[in-house]
Amino acid sequence: RQTHAFFIYISTDFVFDGESGPYSENDLPGPVNYYGSTKLAAEKAVMESKVPHAIIRTVLVYGKTADGTRSNIITWVKTELENGRKIRVVDDQVRTPTYAGDLALGIIQVASQNAEGTWHIAGAETYTPYQMAIAVAQELHLDNGLIEKTNASAFKQAALRPLKTGFIIQKAETELGYHPISFKEGIRKMLDKNG
Repeated sequence: RQTHAFFIYISTDFVFDGESGPYSENDLPGPVNYYGSTKLAAEKAVMESKVPHAIIRTVLVYGKTADGTRSNIITWVKTELENGRKIRVVDDQVRTPTYAGDLALGIIQVASQNAEGTWHIAGAETYTPYQMAIAVAQELHLDNGLIEKTNASAFKQAALRPLKTGFIIQKAETELGYHPISFKEGIRKMLDKNG
């Protein structure tokens, strides 16, 4: 408030329950786990702050990773298949995977336009993690026979995950000029050593 700053908060698709995705900015949140609840509480705190702000929600971000940092689904699939290991990947969760470079550009568009409100910045295509793994295998010419389709109930997870999220990005496309690349192009950019 003192500096008249424009505040940007990065949130998540996990503020939704996953019953009826993909979601628009106008859909009512309803998180099913602690992580989603804390992100929604932070969104509310930002909205009540009376500071000029934007809330940017995103989904399943992937991109180049620095050595020693947490991997993402692309690097995990690549490593496992290159080492000839079988993997089990869920096919009953739905997301709109987001290339990190697109998320960065979306944040810049919001910041440069002082675009207040809530924005969904994500990829335009809907994939299950299994479909993502198959796309990675095809792009890298790896053996997709090592990928076994399964569902979320086969894994013991510490927290419930929403099944069907993903975002409708029409508002960002129309009002910000946001246009994400395709998932396959994102894989190529992520794995390009020169990019």
